Amino acid sequence: MLERTGIPTDDDLEKVIPNKERLAKGPVVIIECFQKIPCDPCAISCKLGAIKPFKDINDLPQVDFDKCTGCGICISSCPGLAIFVIDENYSDEKSLIKLPHEMLPLPQKGEEIYALDRAGETVGKAKVVKVLKIKSKTNIISISVPKNMAMKIRSIRAEDKRNG
Repeated sequence: MLERTGIPTDDDLEKVIPNKERLAKGPVVIIECFQKIPCDPCAISCKLGAIKPFKDINDLPQVDFDKCTGCGICISSCPGLAIFVIDENYSDEKSLIKLPHEMLPLPQKGEEIYALDRAGETVGKAKVVKVLKIKSKTNIISISVPKNMAMKIRSIRAEDKRNG
């Protein structure tokens, strides 16, 4: 299905999502990279060694979840926008998602935005918690979402202020 739709299947995702025990420990990276292409900036960017070094530049990223602190440094290094950090312990009701974002204008801290799934469909609203502007790289937007949506949301869209 991935080859036709560009959307990973549950089987694809099961291979890259940490187990429930690790998710419960705090922030952790999820790399939704499924195609073998010559690319390795994520492994180079991780100073903790949580993203294992590639034996071949075409390898898929492998994460040692026990070493990952969820810092998110790797997010902006990924040219495929395939890296996210999930923190299911953000609050009692909310999870925090750090995600790559290259669209302008950038949302602002405190702004309510639309949360999108992997297909680009709106699944609800989210609140922008932090905007990290990274000079000459991909920006990182942190959003709070209901806990049950943390594994579904992978992008955002701001309100269209031109038509409002």
